[in-house]
Amino acid sequence: MSAKDDILANLRASLACSQKSVPEQPHRDYRLEGEYEPGSPEVIDEFADALVDYKAKVWRVKASGIADAIDEALEGCGSAVVPAGLDAEWRQAASRSGRQVAVDAPESVLSHYELDGTDAVVTGSRVAISGTGSILLDGTPDQGRRALTLIPDTHVVVVFASVVQPTTPQALAIIGEHPTRPITWIAGPSATSDIELVRVDGVHGPRNLNVIIVEDR
Repeated sequence: MSAKDDILANLRASLACSQKSVPEQPHRDYRLEGEYEPGSPEVIDEFADALVDYKAKVWRVKASGIADAIDEALEGCGSAVVPAGLDAEWRQAASRSGRQVAVDAPESVLSHYELDGTDAVVTGSRVAISGTGSILLDGTPDQGRRALTLIPDTHVVVVFASVVQPTTPQALAIIGEHPTRPITWIAGPSATSDIELVRVDGVHGPRNLNVIIVEDR
């Protein structure tokens, strides 16, 4: 028997053994749901506190105050980019105070160099998790492609209270409805620490995260 035949025989034997039984599923006894309903005042309070702990800036407004909050969150920024599907009123708010606003669309994709030269990005969001202070984007038209939220120095993101879930499993159930979409997880401004534990902001994404929570209850 040649070495090749010997190797193939061993592989067949291993495959035969591996298919004799189905591996036992791990026991999951962690918390699947929170004490409070998604979007409830208690959940939103927890979410806002977690964001502040992560050094994000937070605005809590009604739907009528979104545009003004966007303008305020972009203070100090001279330019911004928005995804093509962003609400028209939000886009107009981004252009206040003389800011230059570019629209990133499939037919007019901005280069990485153009995004790097842009001060901020404004997007919507898909779902959020109050317990971890996380915001999840899934690339839908009001959020745009992943590069939009990774390159500009400031990210202004609008999160409706109704999509804020108490636990990760609840958020993942929503994300799982469209499993092929690209998911971006955000937990505060991008930061890392070197071996001496010196914090460096803006390494893997925006240096500033400004979150507008729309309390629609």
